Amino acid sequence: MSVVRDLETLNTDIQEQKERVENVDFKMITFSLAGKDYGVDIMNVKEIAKADKFTYVPNAASYVKGVYNLRGDIIPIIDLRNFFHLPLVKKEDSIENMLILNIEDRVYGTIVDKIDKVVGINSDQIQPPHPIFGDINIKFISGVVEKQGALYIILDVIRIFSISKDEEGKTRLAESDAFQMPSSQEQILPAASSAESALGFVQQSLPALMHFFPSPINDTWLRQRFTDWSIGRHGPNLQLKNINDAEDFLSQFYSPSNTGFWREDYAEAIAAVLPANNSSIIQVWNIGCGKGYETFSLACILRKKYPNSRFKIWANDNDVMAISQAPNMLYELEEVPDYCREFMVLGPNGYTFNLEIKDSILFEYHDVLNDNSLPDLDLIVARDVVSFFPVAEQGKLVNEFSERLKSHGMVILGTNEDMAETEWRTLAKPPVSAFMKRA
Repeated sequence: MSVVRDLETLNTDIQEQKERVENVDFKMITFSLAGKDYGVDIMNVKEIAKADKFTYVPNAASYVKGVYNLRGDIIPIIDLRNFFHLPLVKKEDSIENMLILNIEDRVYGTIVDKIDKVVGINSDQIQPPHPIFGDINIKFISGVVEKQGALYIILDVIRIFSISKDEEGKTRLAESDAFQMPSSQEQILPAASSAESALGFVQQSLPALMHFFPSPINDTWLRQRFTDWSIGRHGPNLQLKNINDAEDFLSQFYSPSNTGFWREDYAEAIAAVLPANNSSIIQVWNIGCGKGYETFSLACILRKKYPNSRFKIWANDNDVMAISQAPNMLYELEEVPDYCREFMVLGPNGYTFNLEIKDSILFEYHDVLNDNSLPDLDLIVARDVVSFFPVAEQGKLVNEFSERLKSHGMVILGTNEDMAETEWRTLAKPPVSAFMKRA
């Protein structure tokens, strides 16, 4: 009888442990420093980025890499390896992996060796920190947890970025003089002597202020926009002096419905340009999908366009918060366009998409410039994405499009992006900019 009771107790313990493990209530972004695995609460992560150029800050602490322009926001960059006095991993290039963190209404960049993945755990599994778990000061560790054979040290980033003078003999990190940047972020540029030189100043300012990189892909729009924008402006007013000017200049660049579901007329235009395709499965890559409005819009259009085919959409974005929310978004039926409503189901908390649509989409946070393990593709949707990469990386991305697409495959870029002067031929013009490789 005691054996039976012991087995019953064991089975109960196993079941309770299984239930605790399956109850995922804590997600973290995992990364490596000096060969060890670390994690940080996903709620503190704004996005993931790569960069190789930082502006040096005189008299800053040794762990301050400098400052960086993140789409117009000047943010401090902290090298966690130097902060924790860890050895640096040798690399073939100077590009750094960064976690962009939100800490108490401030934004910081942190450099790490390698960014891995999102890991979900039960918070009950997190154990108190112990000095043997890391090479860093225990006061900066909130806990440790094991997942699938890997031991993760969870950093307390709020404490790291809230070092008091008494603890470190330095001023509070978040208030250091090294991080006090001009609030206007103005650039002092010489007065334009001609329209062409004024355009040149605009082209030089956009990368710094908005991380937008003029190139042949957006040159036609850029020149037309400058012509329209310069009406009534003269001399210094032709320049982009600050972030507000730059935002105003780019306000007309973005594609329709870039923050929500695609509106009906734009969805119809997309459906009209999609080619006939009798494949049993249609493979799609959606880059820069954000919270998923674009991806769900696309999925509904594909379901109607190709009723006899299965389709798979790889939806990527480097905004961690957005991509983690996308699969489980709930909607009011009134905000959903008519062409999507037949694919909606009502749950206890609101409307969501049915399993057929959800199962056809794989949402992943991903930097598109990293290795992409994808099959041969029928369609790539990358609206308003390419122009926000440096010119050399734009070329690499377009080359990858060419390599990934099937012979009949098509790329849809942003409304004001164009590849007509390259190896691509135009299939449709704005509002849908669609292209196919030349034979």
